[in-house]
Amino acid sequence: MEQTENGRIIVVSHAEGFLVKGLLTKFEEHGLKTEYAGTDLQRMEALREESELYVLFVDDDPENMTEALVFLKDIASDNDRKIVLIGTIEQLEIIHRTIPDTLILAEFTRPLDMEKLIRVVSQYMDAASGENRKKHILIVDDDITYMRLIYEWLSPYYHVGMASSGVQAIKYLAKNKADLVLLDYEMPVVNGPQVLEMLRSDTDSGSLPVMFLTGKGDRESVLSIVDLKPVDYLLKTIDRESLKAKIDAFFQKKS
Repeated sequence: MEQTENGRIIVVSHAEGFLVKGLLTKFEEHGLKTEYAGTDLQRMEALREESELYVLFVDDDPENMTEALVFLKDIASDNDRKIVLIGTIEQLEIIHRTIPDTLILAEFTRPLDMEKLIRVVSQYMDAASGENRKKHILIVDDDITYMRLIYEWLSPYYHVGMASSGVQAIKYLAKNKADLVLLDYEMPVVNGPQVLEMLRSDTDSGSLPVMFLTGKGDRESVLSIVDLKPVDYLLKTIDRESLKAKIDAFFQKKS
């Protein structure tokens, strides 16, 4: 399940007015692939896999964009994407009530410094494409605290998604592409081996690499995991440096 070579800039605004059209034209002139989504939730969902960066152009009262803002926050968070904000000081203050700072790459007040915007966006897109593109890892674990810890460890280096159950993982992968899954071996309802079986039975995810996360290191447990032929298995006692080294080595070997 390889990701596209270059992602797109998705522009979100209340209306495709004169300023927004000018912005789209400038992006295209600088070789930046851009799509206009407006505040159409179905359009934003359809462009999810192509997205690399969102540009939110606030051209109306933010209170009239509440549904789109919440959806944008969720989709950017789920896919580990950044957002550029454009608006008046007052508008941006309202936007900050919905969009957390962790998702914001940069913000610009109007009148817009177009040269600076293009420079910031171009640098980000260059760093996020081709050989520099971050790999996408999905963590699947019913232990939310542990999953968030692993997310914090890996998110500075990789795009990281999270799913707290096997069912959520399958739904996530139906909408998002991943390069590696870190899969909890022991989960209620649908356990790790069952999730792996479902992934391998699907044409799109059949070759998706999976590393098991397990709290059991005894010989019998390890042998049962190895029999499933994951690319690796990791004990949950692993530390930050060792985990990153394992994943880095996997991607280096694969490339």
